[in-house]
Amino acid sequence: MDSHPLPVVVIGLLGSTLDMGKHPDRWQNWRPSVSICRQPDLVVSRFELLHGKEQTGLADLIRRDIQSVSPETTVVLHPVHFGDPWDFEKVYEALFSFARGYPFDSDAEDYLIHITTGTHVAQICLFLLTESRHLPGRLLQSSPDRQRGGPGEIKIIDLDLSKYDGIASRFHQEQEAGVSFLKGGIETRNRSFNLLIDRIERVAIATRDPLLLMGPTGAGKSRLARRIFALKKSRHAVSGSFVDVNCATLRGEGAMSALFGHVKGAFTGAVQERGGLLRAANKGMLFLDEVGELGLDEQAMLLRALEEKTFFPLGSDREAHSDFQLICGTNRDLLAAVRDGHFREDLLARINLWTFTLPGLRNRPEDLEPNLQYELDQYAERGGSRVTFNREARSRFFDFALSPAAAWKGNFRDLNAAVSRMATLSSGGRISVEVVDDEIERLTKSWGDDQLDDSHATLAGILSEEQIAKVDLFDRVQLERVIALCQRCRTISEAGRLLFDISRSHKATSNDADRLRKYLARFGLGWSDIAFDR
Repeated sequence: MDSHPLPVVVIGLLGSTLDMGKHPDRWQNWRPSVSICRQPDLVVSRFELLHGKEQTGLADLIRRDIQSVSPETTVVLHPVHFGDPWDFEKVYEALFSFARGYPFDSDAEDYLIHITTGTHVAQICLFLLTESRHLPGRLLQSSPDRQRGGPGEIKIIDLDLSKYDGIASRFHQEQEAGVSFLKGGIETRNRSFNLLIDRIERVAIATRDPLLLMGPTGAGKSRLARRIFALKKSRHAVSGSFVDVNCATLRGEGAMSALFGHVKGAFTGAVQERGGLLRAANKGMLFLDEVGELGLDEQAMLLRALEEKTFFPLGSDREAHSDFQLICGTNRDLLAAVRDGHFREDLLARINLWTFTLPGLRNRPEDLEPNLQYELDQYAERGGSRVTFNREARSRFFDFALSPAAAWKGNFRDLNAAVSRMATLSSGGRISVEVVDDEIERLTKSWGDDQLDDSHATLAGILSEEQIAKVDLFDRVQLERVIALCQRCRTISEAGRLLFDISRSHKATSNDADRLRKYLARFGLGWSDIAFDR
């Protein structure tokens, strides 16, 4: 591995007072920007010098002086308009714009952020942007020494964010922007979901450990993973690509080849070498959706790749390397899969450090309206024309969407498809009641046995007609719904978490499985009576 140090790039502000000097005796003065490039133990490859537009002459002089004492240093001048240099908001905005537009490459260059020059406001802004990783470098502080005309002293500070908890409040607005980004700009109203996204945003920025996203199909795991990647990319926390893999599509020898690559001749049909998806995710992010579908052999290889950053491509005796961050998604109960021998316990322990469960659409009724508007906006963006509901049609759709009759099996995928169909079939850009009624009929048929009107068959296969007749209609409707949900779950614990998702958050301790057992016992039922054999 190459051990040569990376080229050093200094980013700093022109000091209108400290860097000043036009006469020949200016070399007897300590001038921070020039003195940095005179350090015997620091070779600066490039100096990115930010200056006000009115300081162009001084900036050009500093550029020439630096090149006279350090010919190996390229000086790049950046005129920046601060307006009032003591206005925190304006200075931060100007420096933030520079940071967002600069082509950082942390793998190829070592960045030092000089905070000695400029106003105190500018120095604070540089500190904040460095701490938040918008400027992905270390702080550089310079000071004069007692020797007149000497290069002075420098100190490089590598920020340890854990030591600066007190400054976190200054990032509140930036944090809110990050959370809004993870939500796709949707103004969600569900308190539990908003708290969840807030925590995911903080964890995603602070760590490269694996993340595990759990939740039902269509809850938004894949979209959230992409947004986490985009957020980390904007903070220069990753430099590679986002690689999305649906593990349910990987089977047998093809799974090994797709994930880890293969060499030519590794198996019949391997006519050329294949790099594999893990290598494609190097320095980026790998999202393994439906990770519970991976075979045990692939799980073992993945664990080694996570822990050692190395693995063997299929048919090769030479290790390959990939340093990626892993996000896993699943709608399965992985603890139950471990007990059943279908998932490795050591791999689950490795990916279960940060686990977040995304609720389905039925658990977020407050968010139906903002998500509906989001889908209409997305349709308008794709098709170039805006479609809206008339008042009666909108009311009709919400009455259905929030009723027990709406199963939302596919969660937000179902909502997306419904809006796309209604918008496409609407003439004049207005969705009518007739279009809504047609869509309700379509959804109802597609959900089939999940409809409460047809769910009597659920009880008929479990209780006798005599037993059913003794259950009040009120309790029967609820019991049918509970059993229908339980039959979609692999364990009683998973079913309990879904059924008591809201109330469990208000309890100091919770045993959702026990609550469900007691409920079923009222009707003489146990888990084994209602669960499918999986």
